[in-house]
Amino acid sequence: MSRHPLDSLGEHEFTQTAAILRRELGLNRSWRFASIELQEPPKAEVRSWQPGDPVRRTALAVLWNRDDNQTWEGVVDLSGDRVESWTHVPGVTPHFTTDEYAEVDAAMRAHPDVIAALAERGITDLSLVAIEVWTYAKALMPEQWRDRRLGWCDIWYRATPEGNLYAHPVSGLKVVVDVNTLELLALENDHDHGQPEVDAEYVVGPWTGQHRTDLTPLDIVQPEGVSFTIEGTELTWQNWSMRLGFNYREGPVLYQVAYDDHGTKRDIAYRLSLAEMVVPYRDASFDHYRRTAFDIGEWGLGFMTTSLELGCDCLGEIRYVDAVLHDTTGTPYTIKNAICLHEEDNAVLWKHVDHHHGAEVRRMRRMVISCHATVANYEYLLYWRFYEDGNIECEVRATGLMVTTPFDPETGPPRSGTVVDEQTYAPFHQHFLVARLDLDVDGNENTVMEVDSMALPVSTDNPYGLAVVTEATPVVSESRAARDFNWDTQRSWKVVNPNRTNKVGTNPAYKLVPSASIPSLMDPDTPQFLRAPVIGHTVWVTRHHDDERWPAGAYPTQSEHDEGMTRWIADDEPLENTDVVLWYVFGIHHITRVEDWPIMPADTVSFWLKPFGFFDQNPSIDVAPSPGREGGHCH
Repeated sequence: MSRHPLDSLGEHEFTQTAAILRRELGLNRSWRFASIELQEPPKAEVRSWQPGDPVRRTALAVLWNRDDNQTWEGVVDLSGDRVESWTHVPGVTPHFTTDEYAEVDAAMRAHPDVIAALAERGITDLSLVAIEVWTYAKALMPEQWRDRRLGWCDIWYRATPEGNLYAHPVSGLKVVVDVNTLELLALENDHDHGQPEVDAEYVVGPWTGQHRTDLTPLDIVQPEGVSFTIEGTELTWQNWSMRLGFNYREGPVLYQVAYDDHGTKRDIAYRLSLAEMVVPYRDASFDHYRRTAFDIGEWGLGFMTTSLELGCDCLGEIRYVDAVLHDTTGTPYTIKNAICLHEEDNAVLWKHVDHHHGAEVRRMRRMVISCHATVANYEYLLYWRFYEDGNIECEVRATGLMVTTPFDPETGPPRSGTVVDEQTYAPFHQHFLVARLDLDVDGNENTVMEVDSMALPVSTDNPYGLAVVTEATPVVSESRAARDFNWDTQRSWKVVNPNRTNKVGTNPAYKLVPSASIPSLMDPDTPQFLRAPVIGHTVWVTRHHDDERWPAGAYPTQSEHDEGMTRWIADDEPLENTDVVLWYVFGIHHITRVEDWPIMPADTVSFWLKPFGFFDQNPSIDVAPSPGREGGHCH
């Protein structure tokens, strides 16, 4: 099968990239690979590429040297078997890795000072202990260690070998570690609020409750197989086509999303992904003041992706896609069943009952592309859904285990959390997700319109005050890039192609329907906001540049200020009738609940992209009636 320029790197290409860099640069064992990914060809080049054209393969690798803590970027020409460039990037820290996560845990559990501090608290079985490293914001790092690859660590322990790891935090005891050398720099012993008895188990065995027994089986079957096809990385289903990609940081990426409109293939999006996730814990206590995670930029959603299982994570007639990544030596490994592809019934698509002729109804089918990631205590479940009526939905579900902390029984729980168990509270926190939406509506010359609804005043023409109109305002340049949701006007945004018209003479567009828009509730001069001011607005609009991928900067680990969005818009580029990118900030404002304990039911947020004048009428009018149970059609 022929290759496509956007195909993700394969196992051999990861191995080849590491080998070429070692061969040409003489890298020794002090060097580690933070990331290797496809260096995507320029968008203009991909758009002009045709099957049969040559495919040049290039990899981008980020490495650091543990001896001097310096970071380098290597571009490797895989087709030419050579290093194309080798560039020092001073003053930055690459993301932390899963290898280091395990190494810090093992080294700190074996350290005599940590063993002694735990023994003072009555914890002596180190096999039940986990020491979990977190990254720092530079402003919160101790001054004397700001030149190091620095981590701070929570300490947890299980009640039993099979017990819930996150049920028993060791409150008031933190480890500060040089992640390069695994040197214990500080053991911060602030307080000891004890080890309250909590009811925190959820796995059968430690959890001794009784399961429900009154559900009958629910089977999802497609006797004739699935309706979609997957050839190489190209997925097609019900007039939709797109390419699937995967990388260490964003996880799944959807490329070249298009719709076959009665024989004409029409572009909708060039590239869709989640580009950042910022999770600040809104509790100023010793245990939590450092706890702001950039789960995508500091760890990588791809690296956190887990294998999916039929009947548990995905239900029905399933096709799986594996993903290939690498460890810090550059050695590739495969995540089996990283992406799940399947169809779902979703109730009624459209219906009307005519009292003379009866009912006409169509069932709704949707194509689902899903991926799950485990980021320490949290699980993030990502679903891209495509509908027969041209709608696109992105849904994120958060589940897993909350971070909890014992509180001082004398002073009581802080106001910045919810008591969930005996002498235990869960701090409030937020999850800000940033979707990168590179829409190309009928081509890449588009304008973003901000649309507000408003009621006209009572007048002779509007005597009952019923008239509502909309006002569309173009986002003309990057000085106006930051936009906010307005509930009073039910604000939305449309990506419009001003060079095309539909049959009624209006411009085709796709509309961003915002939901789960949450405010930052954060002083703009605080360290965590200065690192990611992107979370301060609902929508950002930028002119497309191939290298503008990371809205909080390419290297947010140990960052002090933004190197992403605010830098990009500083040149105030024009945004009308050009190639634009929409950045949508949405998420979960998690005011923790007792019902989230000991394991969270999935908290669900989503947004939609909906055709608005893109089609000449309801594009799902041609969906066939479903067969009736007793012959004929259902109605």
